[in-house]
Amino acid sequence: MEVHLFTRHGSMVMVLFLFVFCFWIPVEVVGRTGATIGNATVSSSSPRVLKIGVLFTLNSVIGRSAKAGVLAAIDDVNANKSILRSTKLEIMLHDTNCSGFLGTVEALQLMENEVVAAIGPQSSGIAHVISHVANELHVPLLSFATDPALVSLQYPYFIRTTPDDYFQMYAIADLVDHYRWREVIAIFVDDDNGRNGISVLGDALAKKRAKISYKAAFPPGAPISNISDLLNQVNLMESRVYVLHVNPDSGLSIFALAKKIGMMTSGYVWIATDWLPSVLDSMEQVNTDTLNILQGVVALRHHTPDTDLKKSFISNLKSRKNNETAGFNSYAFYAYDSVWLAARALDTFLNEGGNISFSSDPKLQDTNSSMLHFSALRVFDGGDKFLQTILKTNFTGVSGPVQFGMDKNLIHPAYDVMNIGGFGTRRIGYWSNYSGLSVIAPEILYLKPPNASASNQHLYSVIWPGETTVTPRGWVFPNNGKPLRIAVPNRVSYLEFVGKDKNPPGVKGYCIDVFEAAIKLLPYPVPTEYILYGHGDRNPSYDDLAYQVAQNNFDAVVGDITIVTNRTRIVDFTQPYMESGLVVVVPVKEIKSSPWSFLKPFTTKMWLVTGAFFLFVGAVVWILEHRHNEEFRGPPRKQIITVCWFSFSTMFFSHRENTVSALGRLVLLIWLWVVLIINSSYTASLTSILTVQQLSSQIEGIDSLISGTQPIGIQEGSFAKKYLTDELNIAPSRIVTLKNMEAYVDALERGPRNGGVVAIVDELPYIQLFMSNTNCKFRTVGQEFTKSGWGFAFQRDSPLAVDLSTAILQLSENGELQKIHDKWLLKRDCTAQLNVEDSNKLSLSSFWGLFLICGIACFLSLVVFFVRVFCQYTRFSPEPEQVDVEIQPRPVRRNLKSTSFKDLMEFVDTKEKEIKERLRNSKRRRSQSLDEQSSSSPS
Repeated sequence: MEVHLFTRHGSMVMVLFLFVFCFWIPVEVVGRTGATIGNATVSSSSPRVLKIGVLFTLNSVIGRSAKAGVLAAIDDVNANKSILRSTKLEIMLHDTNCSGFLGTVEALQLMENEVVAAIGPQSSGIAHVISHVANELHVPLLSFATDPALVSLQYPYFIRTTPDDYFQMYAIADLVDHYRWREVIAIFVDDDNGRNGISVLGDALAKKRAKISYKAAFPPGAPISNISDLLNQVNLMESRVYVLHVNPDSGLSIFALAKKIGMMTSGYVWIATDWLPSVLDSMEQVNTDTLNILQGVVALRHHTPDTDLKKSFISNLKSRKNNETAGFNSYAFYAYDSVWLAARALDTFLNEGGNISFSSDPKLQDTNSSMLHFSALRVFDGGDKFLQTILKTNFTGVSGPVQFGMDKNLIHPAYDVMNIGGFGTRRIGYWSNYSGLSVIAPEILYLKPPNASASNQHLYSVIWPGETTVTPRGWVFPNNGKPLRIAVPNRVSYLEFVGKDKNPPGVKGYCIDVFEAAIKLLPYPVPTEYILYGHGDRNPSYDDLAYQVAQNNFDAVVGDITIVTNRTRIVDFTQPYMESGLVVVVPVKEIKSSPWSFLKPFTTKMWLVTGAFFLFVGAVVWILEHRHNEEFRGPPRKQIITVCWFSFSTMFFSHRENTVSALGRLVLLIWLWVVLIINSSYTASLTSILTVQQLSSQIEGIDSLISGTQPIGIQEGSFAKKYLTDELNIAPSRIVTLKNMEAYVDALERGPRNGGVVAIVDELPYIQLFMSNTNCKFRTVGQEFTKSGWGFAFQRDSPLAVDLSTAILQLSENGELQKIHDKWLLKRDCTAQLNVEDSNKLSLSSFWGLFLICGIACFLSLVVFFVRVFCQYTRFSPEPEQVDVEIQPRPVRRNLKSTSFKDLMEFVDTKEKEIKERLRNSKRRRSQSLDEQSSSSPS
């Protein structure tokens, strides 16, 4: 951090004025102003003495530590025989006296001493001015100024030897994002460093979807009363996250004022930039009063690795006499390394044949006997080469690695994240541009692949103001006496959702009750003011409502506002409290029962196949049972009647005939299972057909509307018109805007031929209420062709949207949301009834599997049956009527070729019992015949 000064530059007129004023002063006076150590150098290829300028506000938090670091570095460099062997470094030390004007004068005086490099200044304002001079004189400027704007190509000779505030602001943005805050208030000094740093912070927060809600700037050197008024002003705002970016010498007074006002209590968040650790590190021991003021503050400190070199340097500093500070902050390390950077670069420059010489600039010669001594400023001839040598120098100093990247910034910028609590400060983590927030030191992470993902961001627990470890919400409702301005659509239809009321608060409806119930769940009070939007003669445009919120004319919209894409681009919505989606509504009519209604459950094909299978199964069972079962025998007429009766009586499970064969029972079992399913389905379908209302429209859904040319009705003010025309490419001329529920009924009943509409497209909650209020005379067709919901709209990044989303979820979980719904919207449910008559008819496609199973069982049973019959028939011999005792019977195998079809049918018609008896008799006779033949043969 640096000292902030009273003056601003930014204008080349001011720069020229300071330049001219400086050189109007006689050179002799200027020479006596600075504190010069050593004599003037003489240009030589191997100079004995080289001058380095040093420019600080010596009596400041940064200046006291930096001066000690510079003096220690000069002693160490001059004592080191391995560098600049025959050359000594001398410093030209100038004090800016914490003044922009005097600091600029001192800086210009410094340049006339033919210095090869300048260390400082710490002020961004002076750095901007001197950078122009350094560019002209080719003198590298090793500065502690942290203004991000100084990295511009406009200042090629400006080299920052401390981390750029650009990285510090991104570290703060990561902190804000880590704790899920969305708004911060920036309190800063209104100078170059303050403005440019906060500007970078705004950009960094925007990448995290956060923002600076208010920039509280005060001029350098502002009186305490002005700062107190500023703190009181920001205390009335909703954000409770404050980023304090001020100078080290006056920053503690701001915390003292905040403590007095009551802004250091629970719920507040204070993030200080590196100025605060610089102040605390400069103290040998922080007193108790200071710690009490700073309880709970989070601050960033320059990260310097804990190395033996650093510890040795600190020990050396403390042992030096005439120290102006009891402790040393990070600027002592950077000052020490800056001198060593210049010394190493000079050593390399001289070893590579560089020449230290200065020459006059023709543009700075005195003319016309002017009193301005331009000739006192001389150009460093080797400045450009020396600049490149500095940028290529790479070594490890007490502050860590000293190496510059392509942007002339030190590589691996990192910060310690500090938390002040209890009796001191503690480190809760680190930040680096390599891996973001971590509890592991950056130098360890550099050895691993970079991982800055959100899941890899970690910090130890923080003690926040109020001595609590619970992360503050980061905002409260503004304590400025102003209620929340809530716009409510002044509807003329569907007032059950939201509408005007004569009684306080002036509005009523389902949406209002949900909002009020959610507000009651918040852990803080939220005063509200409902403002009706619209003239009351028609529904207002909800897109206009969202735009009014985005323009800060309202703080929120409470009503039946649908969450759609174009609205989410300009406002933030809560969690949906009601599901919604566009549906198509058409009229329906009651169809009277027909004398032939009992035929409707099945299609014609289904009836024919079912009847055929009844006869087929009856025939199969007769075939399988005919030879075994007396009930399936008799004259042909009787058997035909038996087959028909048995077939159709199975429909009611009232068949009297018993099945005795295994195959017959198998077929019958499967068929009865099929009949059971068919009966049940028929009964259910017939019941539905006799009770359901039928559509009087040919529209079956949104696809029918898209392909048609008839007019379509929509609700006035709805987003449906934009969706139908833009997304579904329906001609705008087909869209008819309807004002209220009565207009819906009239348009649907008249139909497109009589000036009405073929269907209405609207959101499901409206349609459910509409159908309920019209006794289900109308019906939805098809499915919802959009999926969305209703939510409450707030300004972008409003924390209320997040908190109310949580409250809505609680209402849903505890059942309160359903109770509110039932209070306003629970009426007759028309959605349970089916829409289309044809959908209730049962086709063959629903049952072909059953018929297939039954058919296969019948076929296999017949195959087995006939195989058995043929096997018996081939072994069958008819019983002879007369047998001559002298003629012995012989075994006979029937020749099928000689058998007539009539004989085969007679065999099949013969009972199974008789066939088996005949086969046994035939076998017995053959056996007797063989015995007789063997006994009559000669012995």
